[in-house]
Amino acid sequence: MNNNSFHTSNKHASVILNSYLRWTGKSLLDDSVESGAESEVLFRAPLVVLSHGTEPDPILNYGNQRALELWEVNRETFTQTPSRLTAEPMEREERAVFLKAVSENGYVDNYTGIRISSTGRRFYIMQATVWNLTDDNDVFHGQAAAFRQFRYIE
Repeated sequence: MNNNSFHTSNKHASVILNSYLRWTGKSLLDDSVESGAESEVLFRAPLVVLSHGTEPDPILNYGNQRALELWEVNRETFTQTPSRLTAEPMEREERAVFLKAVSENGYVDNYTGIRISSTGRRFYIMQATVWNLTDDNDVFHGQAAAFRQFRYIE
């Protein structure tokens, strides 16, 4: 494993950043990112960023520092978790319908939903953008989400 493997590869970080730009027309991060520094900048970004792969029951394959803190879990556990488990059982059907809309439209902005941490702490994610991850050859790599605002449910 290389030094960046505990964050994510620069290649995956580039797919996250470039896909966001391609779908939304906006940069995910406030500052431009120097080539080769994508994984470090994304990992330390002041917003929550996470992604899952293309498995039949998609597994989370990336969470930046803010995501790991919010879900109260380490990277190893996070990246072995089916993404559906980030939502409570009663929220999963709504989440599945929403992700189907993302698949069909490329991205959805201003999503709000309830999620749950590994310790059972419930929170609203607010004004999230969820988008399809595609590389420069339009190969589908999964979906990602990013948001700045969340609120714990007491």
